[in-house]
Amino acid sequence: MTETVELAVNGGLMRGFEDNKNLLLVNATFVREARTEPVYRFFSIGDRHPAMLRVQEGGVSIEVEIWAVPLVGFAKVLQLEPPGLCIGKVRLEDGQEVLGVLGESILCEQHKEITEYGSWRKYTGNYL
Repeated sequence: MTETVELAVNGGLMRGFEDNKNLLLVNATFVREARTEPVYRFFSIGDRHPAMLRVQEGGVSIEVEIWAVPLVGFAKVLQLEPPGLCIGKVRLEDGQEVLGVLGESILCEQHKEITEYGSWRKYTGNYL
């Protein structure tokens, strides 16, 4: 059995978006839909992808997908992510903590906040 790590994704890596192919390339498998604890703000980076940032106040719950990513392909997925995105621990509303895609604060400062949408799908209108 291949060892995997659970990864919470909140934008282009989600099913139905162009960069989802990066997960499929390494044989990652979709696990489930989830939501974060209400401690995140959300930003549109040039309407190309989002960035999620954990905050002390003013945060909301963000829609994410949990994927099981083989350890042997994890680095490849990260290398294909846009500049300014990083991996950190994400708190889910069910109390679980998983690795997830986050944005660096300096990246978020320069772009449009879309926190009120709570979802990249809602912001872009790309529903499955």
